[in-house]
Amino acid sequence: MHTILVVDDDPTVAEVVTAYLERAGFLVDRAADGPEALRLAAANEPALVVLDLMLPGMDGLDVCRRLRERGPVPVIMLTARGDEDDRILGLEIGADDYVTKPFSPRELVLRVESVLRRRHGEPPQGSEGVLRLAGLTLDRSARSAAKNGRPLTLTLREFDLLAHLMRHPGVAIGREQLMRDVWGWEFGDLSTVTVHVRRLRGKVEDDPASPRLIRTVWGVGYRFDVPYDTVGDARPGAGPLGAGPS
Repeated sequence: MHTILVVDDDPTVAEVVTAYLERAGFLVDRAADGPEALRLAAANEPALVVLDLMLPGMDGLDVCRRLRERGPVPVIMLTARGDEDDRILGLEIGADDYVTKPFSPRELVLRVESVLRRRHGEPPQGSEGVLRLAGLTLDRSARSAAKNGRPLTLTLREFDLLAHLMRHPGVAIGREQLMRDVWGWEFGDLSTVTVHVRRLRGKVEDDPASPRLIRTVWGVGYRFDVPYDTVGDARPGAGPLGAGPS
């Protein structure tokens, strides 16, 4: 049974969210401020954190940043509807998802289940479990990634996004399609995809300002390209990637 850490200084919000999560079968820890949240996360590592950005003292962005320093625990932010800059900043520092206030508790539970399903889903079978392309290796069963043999630290969504792009080399994929395929959303703020692509480029590109792997296709979305000098990395045994770029 997964434990969810709910961090919100509004007792009414925290009680309602806790009730819905417990009804869905989760165990719940609650914290009303940042220091308490970090203490609980260290004492009882949660499967996921539901984190309000507007906290007294240490704000939610600082809490998210410190959680990210400790490990890859998924974070869903609760934000006010008008705080677009804070939402983008939260995604930049590693939050996996966000829900804007006022929100439906049922929607939040569905988002929690979606994130955990992707994190703890059944490992892929056969050769498709390992993707190798352009110096990048993704082991989808172990959820580990490396570039030229050096480990990469990717968040849950960054890993899934990179895996999806690598499974479709040479194909331009729209942001709306990425949102459906990677996040499982039928609609939402497309800046979520943009921010995750920017973060991912910072980790996999030699020069993120001039990306060679994750290219922008103007008016469409993004495409994973295999540079000619790395095409030999598209090896048999990488499932659908064995044929190289299309």
